[in-house]
Amino acid sequence: MSETTPARYQVLARKYRPETFADLIGQDAMVRTLRNAFAADRIAQAFIMTGIRGTGKTTTARIIAKGMNCIGPDGQGGPTTEPCGQCEHCVAIMEGRHVDVMEMDAASRTGVGDIREIIDSVRYRAASARYKIYIIDEVHMLSVNAFNALLKTLEEPPEHVKFIFATTEIRKVPVTVLSRCQRFDLRRIEPEDMLAMLRRIAAAEGARIAEDALALITRAAEGSARDATSLLDQAISHGAEETTAEQVRAMLGLADRGRVLDLFDLILKGDAAGALAELGAQYGEGADPLAVLRDLAEITHWVSVVKITPDAAEDPTVGPDERARGAAMAAALPMRVLARMWQMLLQALEEVSAAPNAMMAAEMAVIRLTHVADLPTPEDLIRRLQDAPPPPPGPGPEGGRPAQGASSPGAGAAVSAAPTAVQGGGRAPVAALAADAETSLARFATFDRVVDLIRANRDVKLLVEVETGVRLVSYQPGRIEFEPADGAPADLAHRLGARLQIWTGNRWAISVVASGGAATIAERRDRSENALKAQAGEHPLVRAVLLRFPKARIVSVRTPEEIAASAEAEALPEVEDEWDPFEDD
Repeated sequence: MSETTPARYQVLARKYRPETFADLIGQDAMVRTLRNAFAADRIAQAFIMTGIRGTGKTTTARIIAKGMNCIGPDGQGGPTTEPCGQCEHCVAIMEGRHVDVMEMDAASRTGVGDIREIIDSVRYRAASARYKIYIIDEVHMLSVNAFNALLKTLEEPPEHVKFIFATTEIRKVPVTVLSRCQRFDLRRIEPEDMLAMLRRIAAAEGARIAEDALALITRAAEGSARDATSLLDQAISHGAEETTAEQVRAMLGLADRGRVLDLFDLILKGDAAGALAELGAQYGEGADPLAVLRDLAEITHWVSVVKITPDAAEDPTVGPDERARGAAMAAALPMRVLARMWQMLLQALEEVSAAPNAMMAAEMAVIRLTHVADLPTPEDLIRRLQDAPPPPPGPGPEGGRPAQGASSPGAGAAVSAAPTAVQGGGRAPVAALAADAETSLARFATFDRVVDLIRANRDVKLLVEVETGVRLVSYQPGRIEFEPADGAPADLAHRLGARLQIWTGNRWAISVVASGGAATIAERRDRSENALKAQAGEHPLVRAVLLRFPKARIVSVRTPEEIAASAEAEALPEVEDEWDPFEDD
């Protein structure tokens, strides 16, 4: 009585590995090219497959090897894109034991000696198959010398030899190797194709798994078929009878996407307490804080894309309720808010990854996000400042002057000398405001006091522009008239008036005239130095140098007094009773 041996378990990623070109999903362009090449008998001597993990690079290499060596069930077939899978060559290649199809892992065999073995063996014909095929996985791991040793054989191999390379880092492969190969870029598998594959495998395994659970697996796989089948294998084992989305979410350490959307809403409403409570609840249920922030970043990106391209909302991995909420958010949120949240989440992800306590870092990130949620954009802030009337001068320090650094809603308004009447049925007449303005501006009796005010507020840029660009014509407290010097900014008058209004609480009238201005502060300060430079320029030797080099300039002049003072400062101190070793006692 014979006993039946139970079937040995095999992981789904290997059990359902494609065996023909028809089984490859999401790689239609490559399959079409290879089919045409086989049909026209234009098979290249070397192929290189590149793409992310789990897209079928090594599997495609094996299928090509099978197609080139397949002889059909009757043993009379030739190269084909539809290998039979039954002949001795097809079976041996798929099991990885064919003597003429050699697979080498370049990650563990990187040296010239390993390549030398290949070079020495290519001269011999295949033992039993039609072609001798070398499949080198992770070819980018080969050393530079190994690549160089392979070049000649790769360019002119014997007619019975074919090379198939696979790599995830195509940029690390030398261009001299790429130019000798036919390159195929394997694409990420689209969500629709991935979902169809997972449904087919689940049905073949007799497993019941919810549709939204498959969508979670598809999203987590990021276009990798191997990742998707491995996660499906784990999910089938995780669920007892029917695997639900909650079980898959717990398996992956993900938060409920609907609750992440709730957290997204709370953050954008500026509800810090509610957002922290929701984050804490998700953390208590097993969600990883870093995964929650990643989900927030993913939602921010998705809503931004939906705002630009509404068709992007039709994502098969997103449920109908989430699509509706995403479309509503995209319609309500401005792009500036979404872009700001994206940048802050990127920074938060780095902080949470490096923090000793991920939950604390995530909570601080949520607090920051809620704090800036209701902040106006720069355009809205400027508009509010321009539309709001200037405040009356308050009892600040120094006799009514606002505190240093205080802002004024009228900072962006046009500079004007006319006082503004206060509304209120005729009360607080204009004359009273004018009297208060004269009193508060009495401290600035001269223009030098204005310059001291700029210096006290540490506005270095404005101070330099005023000292070098203002030729003063007339001055009264609250009114400045000047002629701009050469190189003075065109908006100097406007910015000077705006800053003085902020610092003094009163409007200043800044007028620009074409002539009549005195020397600038910088010119007066540098007048003596300019006189020295002019005097030095009259020296025959200096004049000859300037004529010989037209672009030369006198940078500085040191007078004899300055030279003497500098030498005296650098001289060693004089010793009164210096000891002479040759002097007799």
